[in-house]
Amino acid sequence: MVAQVWLLMRFLIKGSVAGGAVYLVYDQELLGPSDKSEAALRKAGEVVPPAMYQFSQYVCDQTGLQIPKLPAPPKIYFPIRDSWNSGVITVISALSVAPTKACEYSKEGWEYVKGRTK
Repeated sequence: MVAQVWLLMRFLIKGSVAGGAVYLVYDQELLGPSDKSEAALRKAGEVVPPAMYQFSQYVCDQTGLQIPKLPAPPKIYFPIRDSWNSGVITVISALSVAPTKACEYSKEGWEYVKGRTK
């Protein structure tokens, strides 16, 4: 009984995290034009490092631990606009050939099983 409740809780937690992520992406309009995606990425790059530093200082103050200072993260420029179309094309082409490949692989698997059972 406990195992079933734990499985249900895991499912609900994972579903909540996934749903929250989808809602956040939709709310921030990141599925729209790539200009907004680039702006959100740039904003996250500006906000996250200071927030991590403040959090580490808070943890140090509360626990008395000394966290060594990490080197500054490298500046990475990743143009989303340039890679978006190639990523979409790759995913869509993989999805379009998936039924054919699944049929081929199932035939090969069936032939293998038939050959092994004789």
